[in-house]
Amino acid sequence: MKQLWVLFLLAGCTVGPDYQRPAVELPTDYLAGAAEGDAAVPAEWWTLYRDAALEELVAATRANNADIRLAAAQVEEAEAVLRQARTALFPEITGGLQRSRTRVSSLTAPPPVTGFPVRPDTRLFASTNFEIDFWGRLGRASEAARAGLLGSRFARDVVILSLGSLTAQTYFGLRSLDAQLAVLQETIRTRRDSVELARARVGAGLASELDLYQAQAALSDALVQRRDTERSRALLEHELGLLTGKPDLKLRAGDLFTLPVPPTPPAGLPSMLLERRPDIRAAEQTMIAANAQIGIARAAMFPAISLTGLAGSESAAFSDLLASGTSIWTLGFALSLPIFDAGRREAALEQAEARRRQALASYQGSIESAFREVSDALVNLEQTGASEADLLERLQAARNALQLSSERYEAGYSPYLEVLDAQRTANEAELAFVRNRQARLAFSVDLMKALGGGWRAQ
Repeated sequence: MKQLWVLFLLAGCTVGPDYQRPAVELPTDYLAGAAEGDAAVPAEWWTLYRDAALEELVAATRANNADIRLAAAQVEEAEAVLRQARTALFPEITGGLQRSRTRVSSLTAPPPVTGFPVRPDTRLFASTNFEIDFWGRLGRASEAARAGLLGSRFARDVVILSLGSLTAQTYFGLRSLDAQLAVLQETIRTRRDSVELARARVGAGLASELDLYQAQAALSDALVQRRDTERSRALLEHELGLLTGKPDLKLRAGDLFTLPVPPTPPAGLPSMLLERRPDIRAAEQTMIAANAQIGIARAAMFPAISLTGLAGSESAAFSDLLASGTSIWTLGFALSLPIFDAGRREAALEQAEARRRQALASYQGSIESAFREVSDALVNLEQTGASEADLLERLQAARNALQLSSERYEAGYSPYLEVLDAQRTANEAELAFVRNRQARLAFSVDLMKALGGGWRAQ
């Protein structure tokens, strides 16, 4: 009995390394300088654009998207795996009822009782087989399963964040096409007026037919641009329908320039903020699970100790099964020790250690990629914001040039070629201004995604 208690005391000797978060050398802040105040962006970052249609689309994506449902089902599977791993720490008890009749030979020694060559037997029992987790193998398996569950939850969050970002950017693209259609509609109206003006001047003998043909070609070019833009809008609408789980989705035209650009994070945000990113947290859980697998592999090199037991009753007649004197029981103790396996267990341990190194490299790479994504998003957002003023100035100049060239042509002071060139320049300036605003909004979404959905200075 004393030796048995010694074995129980050894149950606290969990083998394998305990997890410690590795140190990763990273910049202290995203940007130089100190943060002022407590700037914060909520997890529901898409509400910052103050657009009811966008909020409905993101909500529909989170509720209906097939990829999110798949990720949620994977989380449920991981929860069941964890419950299964934890049950291994407890004994399993099974019950049974056996009824048999056995004929024995009359020539056996000792011979059967005269007149009873057939022996009936009825047994009612409960049995158990329990492995004592001396070396922590089952505990490490539970630890790995828990890390797998958390990793699957973070992976689900990655899918939700990615699809929410894609929904917002697709919506901004659709609103950009609405704005471009409005620009093209005005361009078409202007060029139709130019065709009528050129036709009138040709009829009055003030211009050649060349002016009319050039005006008609410019009008046709604008009509083709509008048709291509309408086609692109329909495709984006279909993509939004796929993301939101609504194949018949139809959206009315909206104004791109009513959407505000969310604020950029203040200077001095701490690097620890990146820990909120679900992909980084998922990578860390993979590393935790790989670390636990090392303990499992090491525990396999130590003796495995298990207890077995059976208790019940047995009788020849079923009616006597619960009678006095029919009780039976068995208690067993088993120990198995690996003696020779040609290095199989050692190889399994080396594999587990290699997987931990792989997980560590993946974890470090995910953090470094996160910093690059944040930096890229900040640069893109800053530059597109700065370009907006330049593009607006270019647009105003192009509009003035178009008005002046049209007036000069009507007065007969300049050829129609100047009008065509001014129309083309104004059209390009209008579309460039719209596309820059779309890019600015899209880069703001990239920043939200890179920061894991928002930020908080404190």
